[in-house]
Amino acid sequence: MRGSLGALVALLVAAGASCARSAEAQPVDALATAETRALFANMRRLAGRQVMFGHQDDLAYGHDWTGEPGRSDVKAVAGAYPAVYGWEFGGADLARLRGWIVEGYRRGSVITLSWHMPNPVTGGNAWDTTGRALPTLLPGGAHHATYVAWLDRFADFATSLRAPAPDGGTALVPLVFRPFHEMSGGWFWWGASHTRADDYQRLWRFTVEYLRDRRGVHNLLYAYSPDKVYDYGPSHYLDWYPGDAYVDVLGVDQYWWPPSATWAPKDQVQALVESLHVVVGEADRRGKVAAITETGYETLPDSTWWTGKLLAALNADSITRRAAYVLVWRNANAAREKREHFYAPYPGQASAADFVRFRAHPLIVFEDELGAMYRD
Repeated sequence: MRGSLGALVALLVAAGASCARSAEAQPVDALATAETRALFANMRRLAGRQVMFGHQDDLAYGHDWTGEPGRSDVKAVAGAYPAVYGWEFGGADLARLRGWIVEGYRRGSVITLSWHMPNPVTGGNAWDTTGRALPTLLPGGAHHATYVAWLDRFADFATSLRAPAPDGGTALVPLVFRPFHEMSGGWFWWGASHTRADDYQRLWRFTVEYLRDRRGVHNLLYAYSPDKVYDYGPSHYLDWYPGDAYVDVLGVDQYWWPPSATWAPKDQVQALVESLHVVVGEADRRGKVAAITETGYETLPDSTWWTGKLLAALNADSITRRAAYVLVWRNANAAREKREHFYAPYPGQASAADFVRFRAHPLIVFEDELGAMYRD
């Protein structure tokens, strides 16, 4: 009895501490807009109750279409738009990107923004790992001025994202900004194989301080998202972490692989559960939002992947249910890109029926069931 009572007291103390952290948690930008602060608080409040579903480039194109206003592969199958829209800043057509972002925001959805920056040394793309590029962007580095110009372009874009506000004026659209993602891998020039962790941290801190303090961009939440935890081990999740004063969202990018992938664990559901335990645990300790910032199974060959794999991981226990959102990657237009590269079902795709079952589960929320994310 004494042991049970002690365990109960410990549980209540832990719960109280968790509630206190939740009440005290704030974005790293003390001047964040009211909408940005509300988004941060509401994503934390979702923890343990619902997980928002997201899709990359959802409104821009799909498996069989491109540039058709209002169209969405997710909506065509599930009957609703995703609750989270993922976008990429690196493209050239910022006017169209602005339109899609504002459209999603006006319907109440959450917006995330990644940035596959070009290699500043070679001018190649983000996957060009030639040279040690990242240190050249730091203050005093050969390409620091170039990086500042890139950040100025980003700041101009972020502060141009205005939409009607409830008071009759306009509001800046909050963004979950996810730069330098998957840094734990070696496929990007900013990855662990090509730079030191301390240089990565210094560049992240400079980025936040420049955007927030120099350029006055106050509609950003900053997301940290290493690649799959099983590649480097739970104890190394924070190896590249720039500090609590510079991060709002803790995430992980963890994709599914076919059985032939020898590098993947045999039980990928359990692998994602274990990653979520790390991510959610650190987020709760630090007063941050937890998320699966990228996932998916390319071409969805498993017809029950949505409920049998992804939902099984998300709904595994009280910890995994504390992820605020899960975002699957894009549906490339098959004709334009001349390949099958999609992560959400389209009408007639093998996993479409299971996706409908996934959408119906009470843990999962799409746009039509989402509460007011931008109001306290």
